Parts: sequence; C-alpha cells; structure tokens
Amino acid sequence: MIGITLSSEQIRNAPADVRRWIEREVMMSVGPQAAPENGSKSHGEHLAACSEQDVAAILSQIQGVLPAVNVFFEFGRQGAVFGQPDVEAFRLLDIAHHARLQNVGQVIACLDVISQAFSRVGDDAEATFCGFDREGHCFITRITQQNILKLWRKVIAGQQLTAEPAPLLGEETSGAPSPTGEASSPNQGMNGTEPVAGL
Repeated sequence: MIGITLSSEQIRNAPADVRRWIEREVMMSVGPQAAPENGSKSHGEHLAACSEQDVAAILSQIQGVLPAVNVFFEFGRQGAVFGQPDVEAFRLLDIAHHARLQNVGQVIACLDVISQAFSRVGDDAEATFCGFDREGHCFITRITQQNILKLWRKVIAGQQLTAEPAPLLGEETSGAPSPTGEASSPNQGMNGTEPVAGL
C-alpha cells in the first residue's frame, strides 16, 4: 500500500472530479457512522436543534481549542440546502479552507471535539451535533446554524474593536477630538459587524 500526502492548496487546485474523489475517500476512511446515506441521520440518531444556550455552552467547552472554535463558527455561515429545508450542508473542504486547516482530517478532528462538547451539554442523548454524507458534506440543522450566527454576532459586539490607532506616548487619551472635530467614543468602531475572520 502506498500513502500520498497532499496539501490543501494541491487539493483546491485539483480538477473537480479529483476533489470529489478525495472527499469520498476521506469520508469512507472515517467510518460508516460519519457517513450516513441520507446525510442527516446515522444509526437511528438525529441532528440536534441547538438553542442559543446550547451553542454558548458548546463554545465555553471548546474555547481552549482554537481550531475547533474556528470550525464551530464556520457553521454560522449560510450552508446549502439539500432536499431538507431545515438542514444546512457545508463542504468539508470549504471549512478546511476558511478555518485555515491543512486538510479535511483536521476538520474531522475539530468536529469530534465539538461533538464531544455537545454530548456533555446537550439534553437529547439520541441527538448528534452534525451528520455527514459520502460526498464530503457536513450537515447541521438550520436552527443550530442560526443560533451559532447569533452567538458570533454577540461575540463580535462584545469586543471593543476600533479602527483608530493607539495613542502615542504623551497624547491625550480621553475625549480626544476626531479629525472631524467630534469627540471620539470608546465604543466607536466596528461593533455589530458581520463575521470577518472565522466566517
């Protein structure tokens, strides 16, 4: 048996048929539980509809694992709808690219961390955070996607982001007039923006 290592850039630049074949091979390698035929259920389990409290609790469990946090917030993006209007689909390769991971295997590892956190905080023992298909897609419920997006917006709004440079040593720091002559507010800046880095 021969093993070949491909970088994420090589995979992205490969022809579409080759990318799909790689995705299928990766999905088959992680086992049948990670690749249900219908994309939303696995061995009697069903996808969880995570509440705002659930997604906040998951984030608190994984916040020490930055790649998992990045993957988690990827689900705040709008996914594709494959047949079921209440389920959002995401390509694992796209998640790897957006979260700046090297390959789909790292995405799967992050999803394992997220799923373990969900199992600790979720109320439904039969539910799973996400499902997979053999075409390299990951599925979550639309309710979960919407609540992750809300959480992302709260996180961003809670940050005191400003576009202004830090004051130089010796300059006044409070109530300094802006170039337009108005006093600047400490909260002035990009609060409330849409996801930029992780989404």
